[in-house]
Amino acid sequence: MSEAPSVQNSSAPRRGGWLAMIIIGSLLTSLAGTQLVAAAALATVIAAGSSDGFVAAPAARVQTSTSALVTPPIEIEGSFVPEVRLAVTAGRDGDAPVFVGIGPSDAVAEYLDGVAIAELDGARGYPPRILIRDLPGSAPAASPTEQPFWVASESGPGAQTLTWQLETGDWTLVVMNADGSAGIESTLRFGVEAPWASPVAAAFAVASAITLLLGLALLVVGLFGWGRGRSLETAPMTGPYPVAVTGHLDPALSRWLWIVKWILVIPHYIVLSVLWVGFVVATVIAFFAILFTGRYPSALFPFTTGVLRYTWRVAFYAYSALGTDRYPPFSLERADYPATFEVAYPERLNNGLVLVKGWLLAIPHLVIVGILLGRSSGAVGWEWGHGTSVGAGASLVGVLVIIAAVILLFTGRYRQPLFDLILGLNRWALRVAAYVALLRDEYPPFRLDQGPDEPVVEPDADRTSTAQVAAEKE
Repeated sequence: MSEAPSVQNSSAPRRGGWLAMIIIGSLLTSLAGTQLVAAAALATVIAAGSSDGFVAAPAARVQTSTSALVTPPIEIEGSFVPEVRLAVTAGRDGDAPVFVGIGPSDAVAEYLDGVAIAELDGARGYPPRILIRDLPGSAPAASPTEQPFWVASESGPGAQTLTWQLETGDWTLVVMNADGSAGIESTLRFGVEAPWASPVAAAFAVASAITLLLGLALLVVGLFGWGRGRSLETAPMTGPYPVAVTGHLDPALSRWLWIVKWILVIPHYIVLSVLWVGFVVATVIAFFAILFTGRYPSALFPFTTGVLRYTWRVAFYAYSALGTDRYPPFSLERADYPATFEVAYPERLNNGLVLVKGWLLAIPHLVIVGILLGRSSGAVGWEWGHGTSVGAGASLVGVLVIIAAVILLFTGRYRQPLFDLILGLNRWALRVAAYVALLRDEYPPFRLDQGPDEPVVEPDADRTSTAQVAAEKE
């Protein structure tokens, strides 16, 4: 069913330094990648600013029957206030004059005391929809243009744009009709100008890019160093697919330990989140290696299979199966543990197939696995580029594991038929994971092989006889 594995020197020592490089490289890559995306987004927003240098949010229309539209007090503290200018544009339909101003919060509150106002309460959606909160009042509002406390104001017909340099203090922005009358219908747009933002964003992007390259370099060197010289030999594959997934039920499971396993596995989830960064990078390297050479790099194969092995052990202990109470080892290596995962190393892989098998050809299986595992808490979900799927949500495996856990809690027993079904569903998912991760070319079978061990598939007698006859004729 599978090709004979390639055997390399198995006496290579474990090299903790290589693994440390992988971990540090993964952390730097994740951090720098996130920062680089944020810096690029900021630079794009700044570059898309208006011709006057302001970066403005989309315009939003607001309507209220009150006499004034105000912001909550804006508190600016500290001895250093960055050079930032705020721009607010307010306009009315027709020729009715509009007023927009910024003043000390205390003075604004005294001016509008007893007046019905609407307070800005945030924005939602895109284009933004402004949320307001009406505050009742019955007193008429005096004309805002006659008030002396404004630090910046504009009024007149049509769109009025106010610009203001930030200052220390408590400030309130006010939009009104210029005569103070009730009933405001206005289009608002907010923008900021920060001359230092562009060079800071550029410097941040350059620093993030350098850190990303350093992280990738450490990661790649660590990946090849860790896997070089390691044995690729596996036990003979007797199942229907060259991926062997086993899991043996612990006969003495605790009734209650599963309730707190979500806490116990947190260290493993943290480690796995780092290792899966390396897994993705290794898979990308393998993609190009297969595309141009038709071979999966032998130095990367132990790491990628090791991450899947480690993931399966943690999932088997946690909420993908709850099959054992033995705490999983922090290791990518084979171990004396009731859950195992093996993949036969492929001597050759199809150069062209690598372009489509990881996404297009796998779609039917991914749909099925999504239904089986979905976002079940702790289930062995696998998403391209995202690693393990750990979250909350309904799925077949999640429901079955909950049923098994409740039965275990009240009876002290884990029903073997239920365990066999859960194991079979996870086996299906791991076969698909190996295929999507480019580890094998053979298409995963659409079959649910239940039970703790891989089924033994006997060779087809008729095919064997035909092959023997053909060989004799030659």
